[in-house]
Amino acid sequence: MSYLFFTNTPAHVHLYKHAIETLRERGHEARALARDYTCTVDLLEWYDIPHDVYGACDTSKGSLLSRLPGHYARAIRRVRRFDPDLIFGMGGYAAHAGAVTRTPTVLCIDSEVSSFDHTISTPFARAVLTPNTFRKDLGEHHYVFPGLKECAYLHPEVYEPNPSIRDRLGVGEEPYAILRLNAFGSQHDVGKAGITPAKRRAILERLGEDVTVFVSDEGGDADLTGLSARHFDLHPALLHDALAEADLLIADTQTMVTEAALLGTPAIRSNSFVGEDDMGNFVDLERHGLIRNVDSADAILEHATTLLDDERVTERWQRRRTDYLADKVNLTDVIVDVALAHGHVDDLESVRRFGRTARTDLGQPVGVGGD
Repeated sequence: MSYLFFTNTPAHVHLYKHAIETLRERGHEARALARDYTCTVDLLEWYDIPHDVYGACDTSKGSLLSRLPGHYARAIRRVRRFDPDLIFGMGGYAAHAGAVTRTPTVLCIDSEVSSFDHTISTPFARAVLTPNTFRKDLGEHHYVFPGLKECAYLHPEVYEPNPSIRDRLGVGEEPYAILRLNAFGSQHDVGKAGITPAKRRAILERLGEDVTVFVSDEGGDADLTGLSARHFDLHPALLHDALAEADLLIADTQTMVTEAALLGTPAIRSNSFVGEDDMGNFVDLERHGLIRNVDSADAILEHATTLLDDERVTERWQRRRTDYLADKVNLTDVIVDVALAHGHVDDLESVRRFGRTARTDLGQPVGVGGD
């Protein structure tokens, strides 16, 4: 059989990279159809994943909207040329290309806030897969799995840390933190904001007194003039290895916070998604004591100082990570099973219809020093 995976962002490359490799090893055709966005193509090349590029855009919302018609036209042409048996993706591009070419599509979704994208994409999917922390019903084809999207590449069964990362970073055994900044250029980011430039500077100045700080800036406009902080300048494929060894992550983005939790690295998340209507995965991770969701720079610094001063943090977070992942699936195995079932997932043991196993009670919270 042949499979096509839409990779519109770097996170999509990580989501599908092991499944593509596994399917190819089993004799199937599998390749990515990519949007040239930030480091997406760089990652595809790093992992030697066969791919075609259907279009490009930068991190501004206007860039994406102005190029949508061309993106759709080229994506559909490339789907017809490859003629896959099944398409995987996360939204409109995959769903609509599948509908036009009459190719069944499986969507992997983890963000409840993307309501418009859900409305225009899920009706065209054979199956929609989400984590069981997902708190929104996407219809009769909605299935859940125990875990998070990032379990496809950071589950202990598939992720191995890089022992050379500290040497590559030039930090030796010194403690270090990572500040991850979002460009807020996606459709679901409309009206949302993160850490302002002034607050970033205050955070970097304070953290720089105690640890080395690396800045990973999606928008590429962070000004580090006069600060001891450094830009993360290694290949983006090494960012997870750097995150696994870090003492702390501070971020106004989403995916990397989840990645930190699955690696056992303390993480503080601050953006305007935080609040009563936050996404289920971040509520769940905070209740398990793996991340903190805060809404101000003062709160970031307060929690950061507490974490960096605590000598037992590494031990506690690794124990929490182990406990959290004990009942979570290796999502790559699920994706491969779904692919081999041609998207017909009713008989698969690894997923269940939404509402049967979706979690409504996410348990009792664990405090920073609670264990």
